[in-house]
Amino acid sequence: VAPSGDIPNGVDNISGPLGTGRSVWDELTPIVVQGGALRTWSLADPYIEKVQVFMKTDGRPLNANVELWQGPDNTPQKMSVYLEDGDLRPFNAVIETPSDGSNTIAIRNTHSLEFPLHACVEADVDNDIANIMGRNSGESKIVQGGAIFTTPFAPSVGSVYVFLKTDGRPLNARIELLQGPNNNKQVIEFYSEDGMIRPLNVVFETPGVGNVVRICNTATVEFPLTASVTPIMVDDLVSNNSPFILS
Repeated sequence: VAPSGDIPNGVDNISGPLGTGRSVWDELTPIVVQGGALRTWSLADPYIEKVQVFMKTDGRPLNANVELWQGPDNTPQKMSVYLEDGDLRPFNAVIETPSDGSNTIAIRNTHSLEFPLHACVEADVDNDIANIMGRNSGESKIVQGGAIFTTPFAPSVGSVYVFLKTDGRPLNARIELLQGPNNNKQVIEFYSEDGMIRPLNVVFETPGVGNVVRICNTATVEFPLTASVTPIMVDDLVSNNSPFILS
């Protein structure tokens, strides 16, 4: 897929368990986005309903803005992404692109020139994780405006799927992956003008022990959201003898 051009309609299946983890990059053709640079992917087919966005680094931190553009001066969805280690915990999300206008994915590397990132955008993805995304596959919880919802995970959980939506109202949230008290490994600040049409679908890699997902509804009390955090990769051979339990 070439940046600042057209995305073909239809791609090969992505290998690897549920299309997650670092192994998925063996099947991708990413481009390098230098620090401070902007790259865009325009959807050639207006009927493309979703795209999968991947970002990683060579082990350095990652700071980037990922936006969905729809026509001039219209950004119905955007997120600010931070990764402490973009190789150990690469970014993997599905962005809904309903066919109601011209859609473009924009990725801006907001870090300095010394911190490039690798990015790839795949259209109309048809792999296991993309099919899971967009469906509330786990138990959901209503998070009121200003409230915080935390979920710890056992060491055997290798990755989790986070799904946020609203009843059609705007969605503003901060999602954090912590490993230890206030030790942020991954942070996403997310905005969507319609949390039902364009919900948040993202996978967090959770290597090691003591992983906790914290979701903060940064909107006011009039704008609740529905959250679901679901394990999607579990290694039964890893001991769960830890104070953190799977909830």
